[in-house]
Amino acid sequence: MVGIYARVSTEEQAKSGFSLDDQIRECRKKAGTLDVVEYVDDMSGEFLDRPALTKLRQDVKDGVITKIICLDPDRLSRKLMNQLLITDEFDKRGIELVFVNGEYAKTPEGQLFYSMRGAIAEFEKAKINERMSRGRREKARQGRVLRDFQIYGYSYDPEKEQMIVNEGEAAVVRLIFDLFTQPNELVQGMNGIAKYLTEKGIPTKRGARVWHRQVVRQLLMNEAYIGRFYQNRWNTEGMLGNKFRNSEEKVRMRQRPQEEWIQLSCPAIIDEVKFEHAQKLLKESRRRWAGRSLNQYLLSGLLRCGDCGNTMTGRKSKNWGEHVFEYTDVKNTAGAQNHGCGRKIKCEELDEEVWETVRSWLDNPDEIAAAVEERSEAPYELAEVERLQKELEKTRNGRKRLLKLFSSGEEDLGEEEIRQELRDLKAREERLLQQLTELEEQAQRMKESGYNRDLLQEAAKYYLSKKPDELTFEDKRELIRHVVREIRVYENNIELYTF
Repeated sequence: MVGIYARVSTEEQAKSGFSLDDQIRECRKKAGTLDVVEYVDDMSGEFLDRPALTKLRQDVKDGVITKIICLDPDRLSRKLMNQLLITDEFDKRGIELVFVNGEYAKTPEGQLFYSMRGAIAEFEKAKINERMSRGRREKARQGRVLRDFQIYGYSYDPEKEQMIVNEGEAAVVRLIFDLFTQPNELVQGMNGIAKYLTEKGIPTKRGARVWHRQVVRQLLMNEAYIGRFYQNRWNTEGMLGNKFRNSEEKVRMRQRPQEEWIQLSCPAIIDEVKFEHAQKLLKESRRRWAGRSLNQYLLSGLLRCGDCGNTMTGRKSKNWGEHVFEYTDVKNTAGAQNHGCGRKIKCEELDEEVWETVRSWLDNPDEIAAAVEERSEAPYELAEVERLQKELEKTRNGRKRLLKLFSSGEEDLGEEEIRQELRDLKAREERLLQQLTELEEQAQRMKESGYNRDLLQEAAKYYLSKKPDELTFEDKRELIRHVVREIRVYENNIELYTF
């Protein structure tokens, strides 16, 4: 049985105009018989895993095909290594391989000529990719959007090559940001937003009926909503053939260095202040909403010991035969780096003190916001920077001590053990430095935005719309979380840090 193999990719067809039908017709003419089996791929020759080629190779192994006709060697593959692999596989099974454009001779000269043609085909493919990439980058630098990136809230205008606001989807985007950043009775967290949108029957960008938490998270993190859109950010080279690869061989999308990104302006849907607030909530969402326990605590995820720096969590303990709810910084897990200084305080006492403080803010939002803006001795960012600097100093001192012990030979430590400890300390130092940089940037942005007043006014409006006896546990918790970023607990006092 004679097999005909044909392949074309979009860019090749656009360039040469040699379609699949043309190839098959020429191959049938070369075969001189109607008794043929056609194997056709409509994709790039860069990949070895192609459905029709895979089927052809299997039929050759099974003895179904004894002769193969192809228009040109580069139809088999655009990579010389793959081309030679396929040809060798057919040769070993005694398959006659015929090309319409040129003969394939199993002689030293024929093999050399064949290899040269394959190398030229691979070079040509590389040049095509290079020209296309360069052309796309140049278009991006001119402010043209290359394609429809399927961003929820926007549509693509192919004539102007620009993104335009899709008003229906944009309203949903604003709703999502409002639900995430403002106190409300509808939802809690990203998972709650996803469930709410699903229940309301709102479709996703791709028309799916179910929203997932990760989709909501990606939407909340997308800078396009404040008018910053990047092209040339992701390297997708080699991903085209992913659906023909198994999970281990799949090519992953990689982020290019930031200096290679090309920023374009697009219509903003969300104001920058609200977007920045959402980013801060996202960074803390894991801590704030992690692991709902059997008992609910008003201040869970907000407390930190002012002395040892450990977060404080709620627990139920037994004191003189009586059960007491308390917050403590003690960490008993095996992997805890800091087991805490043992600070604990009754939930009832701390909850009441914090709520009364927040309630006084909500009764006088303008006065408190002005006072917070004027007070500069201990804002959250500065206190956090101070804590991280102490951690950084401890880490650096730890590295110095470890190197000193190793060089003195006083401790019986193996070289590999020392290296691992140094690597861990170095990684910790890099993480702390990154956190310091982010905090300094946040402090500058918050200084410029003056967002404290707006947050308090939003929370106060919600608070004043209720009667005091109507406020539920969830209402109080949402109001506290809306205006309080962290609470530091000391021996005789507490400090509340706002956003």
